[in-house]
Amino acid sequence: MKKNIFVLMSSVLVLGAALAGCGGNTATTGENKDGATTEAPASTGPKVLRMNLHSEPPTADPSIAEDSTSGAVVRATFDGLTRLGEDGVPKESAAEKIEVSPDGKEYTFTIREAKWSNGDAVTAHDFEYAWKRALDPKTASNYAYQLYYIKGGQAFNEGKGKVEDVGVKAVDDKTLKVTLENPTPFFLELTAFYTYYPINKKVDESNKDWAKEAATHVGNGPFKMDTWEHKSKLNLVKNDNYWDKDTVKLDKIEFSMIEDENTELSMYEAGDLDWAGHPLGVLPSDAIPALKDAGKLTIHPTASIYWYKFNTEKAPFNNAKIRKAFAYAINRQAIVDNVTQGGQQPAFSMLPPTMAVKPDGYFKDNDIEGAKKLLEEGMKEAGITSLPPITISYNTSENHKKIAESIQDQWKKAFNIDVKLENTEWKVYLDKLHEGNYQIGRMGWSADFNDPINFLEMFRDKKGGNNDTNWENAKYKELLIKSTQEQDQEKRKALFAEAEAIFMDEMPVAPIYYSTDVYTKSDKVKGVLIDALGFIDFKWATIE
Repeated sequence: MKKNIFVLMSSVLVLGAALAGCGGNTATTGENKDGATTEAPASTGPKVLRMNLHSEPPTADPSIAEDSTSGAVVRATFDGLTRLGEDGVPKESAAEKIEVSPDGKEYTFTIREAKWSNGDAVTAHDFEYAWKRALDPKTASNYAYQLYYIKGGQAFNEGKGKVEDVGVKAVDDKTLKVTLENPTPFFLELTAFYTYYPINKKVDESNKDWAKEAATHVGNGPFKMDTWEHKSKLNLVKNDNYWDKDTVKLDKIEFSMIEDENTELSMYEAGDLDWAGHPLGVLPSDAIPALKDAGKLTIHPTASIYWYKFNTEKAPFNNAKIRKAFAYAINRQAIVDNVTQGGQQPAFSMLPPTMAVKPDGYFKDNDIEGAKKLLEEGMKEAGITSLPPITISYNTSENHKKIAESIQDQWKKAFNIDVKLENTEWKVYLDKLHEGNYQIGRMGWSADFNDPINFLEMFRDKKGGNNDTNWENAKYKELLIKSTQEQDQEKRKALFAEAEAIFMDEMPVAPIYYSTDVYTKSDKVKGVLIDALGFIDFKWATIE
């Protein structure tokens, strides 16, 4: 590389043989005549990894994907210009060469010789097509803002600019030129993220529904889709057209789709799964202490947060003081100690510890007196003497239900109110939040790259991408725009601190805890990569 620009993500967990698992098909051991322990011969059959997706992936289209379930499937079946390596640092992948201009605003990617899973050649035109497709307002990609770093990207996405003015151009089949709005030190991390993946232009132009079924799905990644029985199972097989196929050791990944956490763990203990829990499944919280005591549990901190979003356009949460009152009245320590039990850290700010600008946070835990005072003031401002019915919405999960029940009880005791609970399956739930059809909604956010802007920019625009709160603040927006142009890192951090202070004062979300990945796995599973942000990659995985 011309510049030392692969610097931000260095912390990675490569899963090894440290844990003893309960999954089946492990090699047995015995003793030879000298009493020495011997390993039984390893299986010579296909290497198959069996995992659970807690819910049906809403999409297998990288331009549309916005959740961890879809992201895992897309990351396995596609390859970006760069890919996070086993050391957590982005490396050349679909691009074999990357050149960066001295001012850091122009990138030239040389596309390596590679094929799509259907045998078509992967070209620079596929990348240009995919990025402009994601930015096209007609695509309605909630992650389009990730491409705003590209010159003209935001203007096109907002209907204020032309597609031909977007700063990505295939000079020829093997050369992609990219011009950025401003120098972006983490840009090569972004090109490893799925919104920046290519789309087979010919396939998409001939069939807009290509990503909905295994028979028509086309990718350029380590694996290809073999079967997709919706809401039942999804199988991936090794993609023999992948440019780095010799690195890929797994022959197949079999995903079940089991929403019930106890069933998932039971299947693992019966040997029907090789892995139970995060980042794709969920362990029942009641089982976590026993698994931990048995030495079968891995707890992996991630740059992610669990929070409750407020719909700031629906009463009573159109009042900031009422939002803060409900946020302050949550006992986070009790939730992580008694409900989640997975080493989570109570959250008192928006940004996780890996990128915090105010590590001590903005309020104290379980501040009932402060909450009551804020509620009284907020209701007076809103001109109401009683609260309307309050409903917490969450997607189907026993753990989400238990957290909601705990907060329901805490708010009952703090404010003497009854709170309703409402759950729906994942895809329907996402649609409800995006449509503003909720009052308080559970959600989490995992960093796409390790920089505060990745959290803060989500709430920059009222109708921007994943901002389901409908909150917007002109000063907050101004500070984030300034940050994109500030090259001095200390001044940039100061802008972020000022922006987060505004956000936490108006409280469009109630932070609850910083998340961890908690799971148990068979000791025959090797090389599954979970990085510092919680992304999972199966490229280097194997079964021994």
